[in-house]
Amino acid sequence: MNNLEKFRPYALALLRIVAAYMFILHGTAKFWEFPISMTGGNGAVGDPLMIVGGIIEIVGGVLVLLGLFTRPAAFILSGQMAYAYFFMHVAQGGLFFPLANGGELALLYSVVFFYFVFAGSGALALDNKFKKN
Repeated sequence: MNNLEKFRPYALALLRIVAAYMFILHGTAKFWEFPISMTGGNGAVGDPLMIVGGIIEIVGGVLVLLGLFTRPAAFILSGQMAYAYFFMHVAQGGLFFPLANGGELALLYSVVFFYFVFAGSGALALDNKFKKN
């Protein structure tokens, strides 16, 4: 098991990059209908809450993807997804049934980004590893 320890920063960086990339796509779908349309081909979203959410997703996602201000950006992204889960999805199907209320992604994103608040970007761990050698 100790052999896997040396790959921890790489695994953390991979999780951070993939989660942030997927999150950015949620924002681009809201404004530019890429890679899908969230309005059925009717242009950008018009709901002010969705507009703010899209901005947070793109800006925060880019910051987390690049590893810049990862902890504060991840805190905001985690809060956004917690809000989405508890105030949007729970109303549709109950607190303990994310599959039934359609909120499994929101809940998972909330927990993953909350993890980054404590774990950081992984870049510090890489820097420390190279300094030891």
